Amino acid sequence: MNPLSLVRPCVAATEGYVPGEQPSDDQPVLKLNTNENPFAPPPVVMQALHDAINDTLRLYPEPTSRSVRQAAAAAFQLDADHVVVGNGSDDLLTMLMRTFIAPGDGVAAPDPSYTLYATLTRLQDGVFHAVPWQETLDLPIEPLLATGAKLMMIARPNAPTGHAVPLQQVSQLCTATSAIVVLDEAYADFADDNGLPLLSHHHNLVILRSFSKSLSLAGLRIGLGFLSAALAEQMHKVRDSYNLDRLAQVAAVAALQNLEQFQPAVQAIRTERHFLTLELRRRGFQVADSQANFVLATVPAGRRGGQEWCSDLKTLNILVRYFGHDPRLADKLRITVATHTEMLQLLAGIDRLLESN
Repeated sequence: MNPLSLVRPCVAATEGYVPGEQPSDDQPVLKLNTNENPFAPPPVVMQALHDAINDTLRLYPEPTSRSVRQAAAAAFQLDADHVVVGNGSDDLLTMLMRTFIAPGDGVAAPDPSYTLYATLTRLQDGVFHAVPWQETLDLPIEPLLATGAKLMMIARPNAPTGHAVPLQQVSQLCTATSAIVVLDEAYADFADDNGLPLLSHHHNLVILRSFSKSLSLAGLRIGLGFLSAALAEQMHKVRDSYNLDRLAQVAAVAALQNLEQFQPAVQAIRTERHFLTLELRRRGFQVADSQANFVLATVPAGRRGGQEWCSDLKTLNILVRYFGHDPRLADKLRITVATHTEMLQLLAGIDRLLESN
């Protein structure tokens, strides 16, 4: 018997999620394709990690990440039993699927958005409903409701578009449905506002946060889920036994207790986002205003489409993200906002390609 015949059909039929290219550490590239933070964590976090490297690493971590939940509760004025911790927010997405989606159940999200939503749904043998954004990029509330989905995923700010739907529309969706509404706020710290004030008004709302973007800890994989205590209790049942290691828990606590020390880097990224947007527009790119730490740029008319721009920039050791699977994004690049020096390096590369065009 071929062992592959034993693979669950929904797994065999699903293409795995493909993250942005991760070059080796010794490759001299300008990495603008995965929305990492260009700034190092503050010294207080690095010192906490250094101090935690001792013989306690032979012991299992606290299984519920209690210290992290308590630090998050203090930082965001919540109770600790309203917080679930994940090995990155992707882990929390998997936990949500395990908790709520049985075979045949529906998950819906505006489209385009984070492609992992669809992959995780199919791996759970669920049905994914991609609901096109309205032309105004407002939340398509009625079409989402029409799917009858049990989980509705709203990335805010959205990837790859970078826009943030009005919070009033999120609240309207929560009120109009008995489904679980997941507000994925991986990029919230770069936006003008966030959805935490809605949490006390909607028992069916789950808010996710990531330490990979504004908190410069992508390498440690830390995510937070904010939700009602009753839903949190259910999610703990499906959580991997020790899903956050000792070092990640230490770093998370240090970060949560010193959030103000991340603000200069966040503000610098917001400033560079404005600079990059204007400079790309000056070079013929169409760039919508972004609320995230990246911009989505439509390439100038010419012999290069989005794929060619992505490939040609790579020959200059500049990595950006291209979503060729979606024809609506075929003429677009998603570009991570980095330091001013790195933005100038990107623009110099673009100028070289424009001259050769």
